[in-house]
Amino acid sequence: MEATIEVSGLRKKFGPHLALNGMTFTVEPGQVTGFVGPNGAGKSTTMRVVLGLDAADEGTALVGGQPYASLRHPLSHVGALLDAAALQPSRSARNHLLWLAHSQGLTARRVDAVIEQAGLESVVRRKAGGFSLGMRQRLGIAAAMLGDPPVLMMDEPFNGMDPEGIVWMRGFLRSLAGQGRAVLVSSHLMSELQDTADHLVVVGRGKVIADTSVRELLSAASRDRITVRTTTRSEAMTVLAHAGATVAATGRDTLTISGLPADRVVALLGESAVPFSEVSAHHASLEEAYMELTKDEVEFRAAAAEDTTEEAAR
Repeated sequence: MEATIEVSGLRKKFGPHLALNGMTFTVEPGQVTGFVGPNGAGKSTTMRVVLGLDAADEGTALVGGQPYASLRHPLSHVGALLDAAALQPSRSARNHLLWLAHSQGLTARRVDAVIEQAGLESVVRRKAGGFSLGMRQRLGIAAAMLGDPPVLMMDEPFNGMDPEGIVWMRGFLRSLAGQGRAVLVSSHLMSELQDTADHLVVVGRGKVIADTSVRELLSAASRDRITVRTTTRSEAMTVLAHAGATVAATGRDTLTISGLPADRVVALLGESAVPFSEVSAHHASLEEAYMELTKDEVEFRAAAAEDTTEEAAR
């Protein structure tokens, strides 16, 4: 079976709310694809449509060229972790996996293999209802791997993980892609995706707003931008803004500048006797690039907190 997820023209309304508005993208084999966007952007709905849990009003969602509903043994084609709490709390971890395996014609030996893979050996006899969120995530990952599928879909798998678990998850996801599997990961943790994902699908208000490699996105976000480090941030901002630059404070003593070349920035600060310790090419983080892309797509936006710090007053 071909290891791909193909989403084409998905539209879905829940009452008057348009959850998906032509959602279209492909998850290719051999890479981790990050699936990101603000709350309400349509990520979870898209994943539910792929798995046949919600029906689209228009469009198609295929796993390996087939609708999920047509797959005879779906766990052998696609493994999914959408809700770590979707389990019977009175069952032990091993029994939870055994009944899933039995439903797919899989053996107890395969159950033991995924228990070891997910690092659950020491808690396998415990009732799953007593697990922490991080341990439930591991149990959900074990369930997703039962059929050794070529396609994996995970919704917020880093949630609840301790630092060791996060490091393990990064390596695990990359190893799955390295085996030629198609891996789709939804997450709000941009720092984790920056270290894990090869490709990024950014969505907002039910449609794709960027479909690109992480490297290309970071390169575009960094282009023609400069970082200035100075102990007199306000003065530097005033001088550079008056010269036509776009200036943003990105730290207590750092500014990000666009619209002026580095040599002009140095000259302006020198002429105005504004001290600085660094003027360098800006290297954007994935979080910064994401925030810029989605700034007009946020549906639920809280009021800005009043900043009463001494730095703000200056």
